[in-house]
Amino acid sequence: MARVEASLEQRVRRAVGRHQAVRKVDLAGSRAEGRATERSDWDFVVVTDDFTALAGALPGLCAPLAPIAMQWDRLSPHQCWMLMLTGPTKVDLLFPDEPHELERPWEPTRENLAAIDDHFWDWALWLRSKEAAGKRQQVEAELDKLHRHLLGPLGVRTTPASVTEAVAFYRDARAAAELRLGNEVPRVLEAAVAAAVLA
Repeated sequence: MARVEASLEQRVRRAVGRHQAVRKVDLAGSRAEGRATERSDWDFVVVTDDFTALAGALPGLCAPLAPIAMQWDRLSPHQCWMLMLTGPTKVDLLFPDEPHELERPWEPTRENLAAIDDHFWDWALWLRSKEAAGKRQQVEAELDKLHRHLLGPLGVRTTPASVTEAVAFYRDARAAAELRLGNEVPRVLEAAVAAAVLA
């Protein structure tokens, strides 16, 4: 009998739920409510009685999902662990009971250029899903926030009018930052995500 491949929901539940501090992993957002588009991300609400222990274990727990990138959301009011999987597929593990203070805009350095790159492509793919869903006002507000927190610190003077324009601005600014700071950012995440962002 052929083996049936586990769904993404099952794989995430299995990967994260094996930690002893996890009490529950529930699908949430548009995927749970049946209003997702093809590009929608996957949101999971995680309930834990030991966030600190679980947070430290998340990279190892998520390894079976073969993530291309993993990072904490800098601009969420609660803790959120973000994954980018092949597809590309964005997965967010939400911890609504764990408040998070919004972080300041990036200050680009040689050491954090790769982290900035991860943040940009994750944000761009998420924004593209909002464009696809016709959420124009949200997209405009997020593009302004993207400029203030990421593009502006890289030297971009103009707020992008679309996700496509944001990508063009970012690529030029990243190239200039790489030359200025002497550090070339790997293009693995971009190669996995750019086509979907620009489609």
